[in-house]
Amino acid sequence: MPYSIKVEGDKYAKAYGKNLPISLKDSVNLCRALKGMNLEAAKDYLEEVIKKKRAVPYFRYLDSVSHRRGLGPGKYPVKEAKYILKVLENAEANAENKELDTDNLYIMHIAAHKGEIYKRYMPRAMGRSTEIRKEHVHIEVILEEKEE
Repeated sequence: MPYSIKVEGDKYAKAYGKNLPISLKDSVNLCRALKGMNLEAAKDYLEEVIKKKRAVPYFRYLDSVSHRRGLGPGKYPVKEAKYILKVLENAEANAENKELDTDNLYIMHIAAHKGEIYKRYMPRAMGRSTEIRKEHVHIEVILEEKEE
């Protein structure tokens, strides 16, 4: 799967989550909150989001998003946080395989892209049917080793 940016060299580790059954809108906001973070800090942040101890600030798709104290508009996207945490752990494992220092890794690039849409139909009354759309998301992560 092609990444949206190209990186070359030995100081990068990449991971890609394909066709994850999560919300694109929540994933975009969560990825923006994680970009530039240290890997360990990002994993702790996602664990706190899963436990609903820390909210994710929303900058996009703000229709009917409640404000949180000291944060502004935000939510707790638990399902998205679980899947993105798995992709981050995969990227960390790839970094260990490349023999990078995992203590100095940070998230150089993280993005959510629209995936496939599976369409199904549910029969309804009087010969009608309703379309069921299951949307999916692709998550890409690139970790970089910081220079000391």
